[in-house]
Amino acid sequence: MIWLVAVVCAVLTGALVAPENRLVWVSLSLAGCTILTLAAQLSTGQKEGYVHRVTLSVVGAVTVLAAATGVFALNGLV
Repeated sequence: MIWLVAVVCAVLTGALVAPENRLVWVSLSLAGCTILTLAAQLSTGQKEGYVHRVTLSVVGAVTVLAAATGVFALNGLV
């Protein structure tokens, strides 16, 4: 679920934000994904595997947003 939020944030950032402000919005997207991850995992109430689930969610969001940043950078070169 968090990865999907990261994809949506990346697409909206690419479509709606000026190129010079995209890095700021990618950073804000990562912050939002992190907060959403913590809220989602705490709401489940499961102790077992908490760190693993949070790590997977945050690493996935970082990977998606890093890929988006790479695409934004390549588009800036063209």
